[in-house]
Amino acid sequence: MSEAERQTQTHLRDLFDSRGISPRKILGQNFLIDLNLVEYIVEQARLTPDDLVLEIGSGTGSMTAMLAAEAGEVISVEVDPVMHKLASEAVMMFDNVTLLNCDALKNKNTFAPEVLAAIAEKLEERPGRKLKLVANLPYVIATPVVSNLVKTELPWSAIIVTIQWELGQRMGARVGSSHYGALSVWLQAQARVKTLKRLRPSVFWPRPKVTSAIVRLLPDAKLKKRILDRDFFQDFVRRLFHHRRKLLRSVLVGMYRKQFSKPDIDSILAPFQFKETARAEELDVKTLVDLAAAFRAALDVPARIAADPT
Repeated sequence: MSEAERQTQTHLRDLFDSRGISPRKILGQNFLIDLNLVEYIVEQARLTPDDLVLEIGSGTGSMTAMLAAEAGEVISVEVDPVMHKLASEAVMMFDNVTLLNCDALKNKNTFAPEVLAAIAEKLEERPGRKLKLVANLPYVIATPVVSNLVKTELPWSAIIVTIQWELGQRMGARVGSSHYGALSVWLQAQARVKTLKRLRPSVFWPRPKVTSAIVRLLPDAKLKKRILDRDFFQDFVRRLFHHRRKLLRSVLVGMYRKQFSKPDIDSILAPFQFKETARAEELDVKTLVDLAAAFRAALDVPARIAADPT
């Protein structure tokens, strides 16, 4: 990008004034105006011509253009048609950018078909490509975007995103922390999570009311391999942490009241030698992976799901 096109706060204010538009709070539009941080995010992605980048939240195309200059292909998704048009203008000099004007998610558990189709097409064009999510994520969809990408079988090799600081704490929290929960376990059971930077509200325009973070996730194939059934594991952890502070045995008895008697539950738990006072929030990621595997082995999973879809 030329110096004239660098999207500083002054540039954005002038651009919005000239178009008669304003940032839409309902869509979580907080633009990262510290260009050193935008460049830092792109640098942390360590992009090569073999990379396919997924950006959720094109905004005005500031980061999109930087990504396009480094990656082989960029798919950028923007739900706001006004921002989509601005982003299109910002990247018109690049022939490796696919801009989608749609919601990134079909629902909280699934990416939109248009997004998945675009990713599949670009991966098929060049076998061996790796997918990287690099984005200033809208706060309102940050959790499902990251969680859903980890859940897919897509060949993702890195996630570098800006999110709320509190969400970053939850993603990287260790056992014993008040932020430790189902999301922490789900992500850390398959990836290495690290907070790279803490961001003040002043680096965004408009300023959000909360502090933000740049967070990196790198997949760990060895960890992921230990999870025999990821759908079951995710469901197991979510249900268990609904009652994180209740006694573990009582929660499991309630979860599987239709499938197992209390002696059955005790038999499954016996090898773990938990204290009677054990609670879900006290169990580390490895233990929870092993515990889920034990219940998975003892259950007729299809019958359980049909009988108890919660």
